[in-house]
Amino acid sequence: MADNEPGKWRRLPKMSFSSKDLSRRMKRVESATVRHARRFVFKRWDNFREARRHIALWVLVIGVLIGATGLQFWWYQNEYQTTVGASNGTYAEAVVGPVNTLNPIFAQSNAEDAASELLFSRLLTYDSTGHLNYDLADSMKVSEDQKTYTLTIRPDAQWSDGRYVRARDVVFTVGLLQNAATRSTLTGWTGVKVEAVDDVTVAFSLPAVYAAFPHALRSLPILPEHVLRDVEPSQLRENAFSSNPVGSGPFSLKLLQDVDATHGRKIIYLARNDNYYKGAAKLSRIQLHVYKDIDTVKRALATSEVNAASDISVTAAKSINSARYTVDYVPVNNGVYALFNTTSTILQDQKVRQALQAGTNTAAVRTAISDKLPALWLPFIDSQVGGGNLPAEPTYDAQKAAELLDQAGWKLEGSLRKKEGKELTLTVVTTKNSDFEAALNVLSEQWRSLGITVTTSIVDPSDPAQNVAQDILQPRHYDVLLYQLVIGGDPDVYAYWHSSQVSSGLNLSNYKSGIGDEALVSARSRTETNLRDAKYTNFARQWLSDVPAIGLYQSTVQYVHTANVRALAPDAVLVSGLDRYQNVLYWTVGTERVFQTP
Repeated sequence: MADNEPGKWRRLPKMSFSSKDLSRRMKRVESATVRHARRFVFKRWDNFREARRHIALWVLVIGVLIGATGLQFWWYQNEYQTTVGASNGTYAEAVVGPVNTLNPIFAQSNAEDAASELLFSRLLTYDSTGHLNYDLADSMKVSEDQKTYTLTIRPDAQWSDGRYVRARDVVFTVGLLQNAATRSTLTGWTGVKVEAVDDVTVAFSLPAVYAAFPHALRSLPILPEHVLRDVEPSQLRENAFSSNPVGSGPFSLKLLQDVDATHGRKIIYLARNDNYYKGAAKLSRIQLHVYKDIDTVKRALATSEVNAASDISVTAAKSINSARYTVDYVPVNNGVYALFNTTSTILQDQKVRQALQAGTNTAAVRTAISDKLPALWLPFIDSQVGGGNLPAEPTYDAQKAAELLDQAGWKLEGSLRKKEGKELTLTVVTTKNSDFEAALNVLSEQWRSLGITVTTSIVDPSDPAQNVAQDILQPRHYDVLLYQLVIGGDPDVYAYWHSSQVSSGLNLSNYKSGIGDEALVSARSRTETNLRDAKYTNFARQWLSDVPAIGLYQSTVQYVHTANVRALAPDAVLVSGLDRYQNVLYWTVGTERVFQTP
């Protein structure tokens, strides 16, 4: 108990320290260390140097074995595996809107057309070579008189609600287009009779032979009769179907999201249709991001909101970041023309039009926009007509242009051309588009160099205060219109150049020619290829002589995409920009390694 007293256990025992003892101990430790070093290190160093040669050899052998194993593994992977596009990816594409409907018979904007291509089927489609092929239909027969087309619909085609597509759906759709109360944007079906022969057979009867009719079937989206049969045609545009459609295409609608109603910003979410009759797509989802114009599309690409876009001009494509995106330039069957109003006071004179043709350097116009643009000098695409007899491109000759203007009475007075005291003045109009505006600047300078006074006007189709169709096109309020014409898959350009289409139709030049009319009517009413080629060649010669327009360039689609997007085939032939979707079943985003099949 005494040891537990506080005073006892708090005391520390007294300790002594001797520096001499410590010194002696350290010397003994040093001596022992030196003896051990001599015995175990220095005396054995020669042995270690001998052994290290063997060690190095073994390390080398082991390294070779490891390298050989790795090489064998790499070879095995490359021999039996390959890199392919990843399945079940999500593809996001920027498109220009607006989107007011998803009903394809009311589609007007690029975004609405894009959604229509993915949601709805057509009887025929263009394949990767630009030729017509089967889509919803799997066969087509033409009667001896070339007026009746009988098509068989694939028996396995289904709507996204599980019902099968039937011939009555085709009859129902054409009936809607022929009903004026429907107010469809798809026209040209008046006079066509359509009959459901049985559940999967439909027959079209034409009032006259029309060689380009199969191409019209490509533009006919089929609607579900069982969903819309009780809807009044006049109410169809406002029906819920416009925002929640039932289609038979490779994708179906999941959601239509309003992101910014003020600027028309929407996202159309599409999901893979696993019951699609041609097979399920590799992509599981597609998002169509809707923007109001090209500038907002460019911003979306810059901020990586999307991984692809196609609604972008050639001029705008030059500013795309090439380190992040690839731009593919693909020609389509559209042409950009300087259309002459042949009924205007000045341009009704053929010599003046011929002078403008000779004084226009179309190569310089194309160069000002891009070196990617194909030349176009005919009223159709030159590859559409065979025979090898098409007229050559007119030669640029400023001196000849001046001589023709002199012959027409427009003499130079100083730097300007005048006739009876009046200046030679042309009003040139185009729509807001960076490519058109670049072409307009070059044309204006070339014509001014001939002594012509040129005034220009650029109208914005998206401006609600400007109705381009009613205010500019229909009344032909221009001397020259710089405009794009959609030519399509067939060289039938009747709608643009036949005299019956003057004033109220699409003959925006008010062009009249008896020889031209006869060639156009004859070419579209015969199906023999050689005969059609000869007729269109004759028309092209007359057209170039009369000069109702100057072909400036063939349009292209600028498809922008990231490196991990595999979509548009390198050798794809597109009739229109929408035909980029013809192989959408095989599109992928990203890559993966898979074993090769024997």
